[in-house]
Order: sequence, then structure tokens, then C-alpha cells
Amino acid sequence: MISWWCTAQQQPWTWAWAAYPGVWIASLLPPALYARSVRRRGGPVDWRRAGLFASGMLVFWVASDWPLGPLGAGYLASAHMTQFLLYTLVAAPLLLLGAPEWMARRLAERAGLLRPIIWLGRRVIAAGVIYNVLLMATHAPGAIETLRQNQLGSFAMDILWVVAGIILWLPVISPLPEGRAQAPWVKMVYLFVATSVVAVAPASFLTFTTTPIYAVYELAPRVGGITALADQQLAGIIMKLATIPVIWGAIAVIWFRWANKETLTA
Repeated sequence: MISWWCTAQQQPWTWAWAAYPGVWIASLLPPALYARSVRRRGGPVDWRRAGLFASGMLVFWVASDWPLGPLGAGYLASAHMTQFLLYTLVAAPLLLLGAPEWMARRLAERAGLLRPIIWLGRRVIAAGVIYNVLLMATHAPGAIETLRQNQLGSFAMDILWVVAGIILWLPVISPLPEGRAQAPWVKMVYLFVATSVVAVAPASFLTFTTTPIYAVYELAPRVGGITALADQQLAGIIMKLATIPVIWGAIAVIWFRWANKETLTA
């Protein structure tokens, strides 16, 4: 039987390469459609945006395919957390930055989502709440026990993380100018609050709890001799610390651009 997507296998881990055709299709189809759309539109190609989009899909592929994909799906909570951060903090913003305005507008209109996307991008509270609801829901033990047990559920969790990342970054870097927060200070405060206030609870719980809470990872065959509890605590540390350089880096970029603009207009 072909495994199209990474899922919990309950088999001893080996470093033997495994094929996941579903991951390849999901990673190659968006760039192919992107290139087709750009070619059909004609005109000069914005290679910078194209490179950013391709980089986002590359990160998506790395997070989804072997070895990180199967490790996160059924062996290590720390790998699971690494996937989450790659999807939400790296792949999602790169995809948004790589999408030309005309392409994003056309896709949103065809999907009937143009007005909701614009509305959400301008409502930082709503965007932050939805992102954190998805974060909490997809890290709840019940959700992981249910979704990681089959390929469709594991695929749904990974896609939900990408969607959560896009929602998180919409108010800051939406490709639609009218669909993002306008004031730089609003963007900076939003990023800090959205990624630090609620997320600290599950990160701290995972780090300081004395018993494993995810049966999928507790009962999985061990990888590299790391215990289930140590793996879970490492997941909490990753969740807490890995966010810092990305979010504070983005805040720094916004601040410096804001300061430079104020200097030029002074």
C-alpha cells in the first residue's frame, strides 16, 4: 500500500528513505500553476516574487516530506512542533510575499473570498484570535490522536497549519494593499501579541509537565534514545524559543522601514 502522506505508523523508525507521492504533488502543483498563470498573463516576470514563492513551497516540502514529515506525524513531538513552526512562520509569509497582487486578487475572487480576506487582514484582533484558536485546536491531545492516525487527517492538519500561518501574516504582508493593517505600530504590536500571549501557555505546559500528554508520541517507537517526556519538553522549548528570532526580526524590519520613511518625509 502506498503512503501518500505522512502518518503515524507505529513501526520501528529507520533512516531508510520512504516515498510520499502526495507530498510531491502538493509541493509541485502550486509552483506549476503559478508559472502557468504568469506565462498566460504575459509581461515581465517579477523574479524576486517568484523566488520567494518557490522558497515558500520548498520549505513546505521540507516540512512535509521524509524525514521530518514521518517523524512529526508519528514519532517525535519535537519534530511535530518543528513542522508547525516551518509552516506558519516560514512557508506562509514567503508564499504571501511571493504572490503578486493581481494573482492573489484573481484567486480570491474566483474562490469568493476576496471580501473576507480583505476584512480579516484589516482586523488584527480577529486574525490573531483565529490564528490562536487554530494553534490551540491542532495541538490539543484529542486532535493529534485523531488526525495523526490516518493520511487524510495528517494532511488536513498540515494544511490547517499553512492556513493558520497565512491568517497570522495577512495583516502584515497581505498581497492586497487594502487588506492589511496600515499603521506600522499596529503591525508590530499585533505580531507580538498574536504569537506571544496565548502561545506561551501550551509552550510552558509542554516544557514543564512531568508526564507525556500525547499518546501518539508516548507510545511510538523511540528515535535516537530520547524519552517521550524529554521529547515533549523539547517540543515546548522549540515552540517558545524558535518564534523569537522570526517575530522579532519581522518587527525590527517594520520598525526600521517606518523610521526610514519618517526620516525621508521630515
